[in-house]
Amino acid sequence: MTPADASAPLGLPIAVNTFVWHSPLDDERLARTVATISEWGYEGIELAFENPGDWDAHAAAELLHEHGLVSAVGAVLGPGRELAAADPEVIAATSDYLRRAIDVAQLQGSGLVIGPMYTSVGRTGRIDAAARRAAIAELRDAWGRLGDYAGERGVRLAVEPLNRYETSLFNTTEQLLEAIDPLPAETVGLNLDTYHMNIEETSLSAAFDLAGDRLLHLQVCGNDRGVPLRDHLDWAGIRDDLVRIGYRGMLGFESFTADNASIATAASIWRPFAPTQDDLARETLAELRAWRATF
Repeated sequence: MTPADASAPLGLPIAVNTFVWHSPLDDERLARTVATISEWGYEGIELAFENPGDWDAHAAAELLHEHGLVSAVGAVLGPGRELAAADPEVIAATSDYLRRAIDVAQLQGSGLVIGPMYTSVGRTGRIDAAARRAAIAELRDAWGRLGDYAGERGVRLAVEPLNRYETSLFNTTEQLLEAIDPLPAETVGLNLDTYHMNIEETSLSAAFDLAGDRLLHLQVCGNDRGVPLRDHLDWAGIRDDLVRIGYRGMLGFESFTADNASIATAASIWRPFAPTQDDLARETLAELRAWRATF
């Protein structure tokens, strides 16, 4: 079952990322989380794929089918994972990791791999024009091959721009769209996140218009990584933007637990956004349901 098959209004199933609770994810945590969020009323899940073997794709497929959830597989490019501007051995290993993510997506039926699939999160620094052109050329080649691999397996890649504190390569929709533009839209598109957009985009409406039908996945959270619609973002405007471009994918809530030191540091999670992570997820679901009902 893919996001487009969901029965939610406008095909907008509400999903939650496993990083809200866990890092790394494993089979026991996944089974418990899927059962819990399904009971609450979530319709989808973003499955963090930190390392091959952390969780079993076949077991995940059975869980998702049992609970009627759609899903996306989240690629995680931590230290040592680089798809460009790195040693050939590192790039080859990163490409192999992303092929594994595609395999997992196919096996558990999501049809979508999301995330910043270019260089490691936290890799920042000045990039001159020549170095940027070289990196983009490398990435287009890598994305093209990965897109072919994904397309043969019924999977699409949704590449995500991040804010300036997490990468210096792609911060805006325009930058990333320019990089993927020559690649087949059937296999390579965009994953946007309202948290990053709030920092980097001068106009969210203009960014959504640029993305258009290449927007494959949207992550929605408050400007502080907390509960959406309890922040300063113009959610009525975002609703109108999504309707205008005909978006039919998931509304994925991505936040992070402070209980894992490495994840908390990478995502700069220094304070809780709700009394518990369960409260954070439940309050988010309530807000997103009410917001979606206005579409």
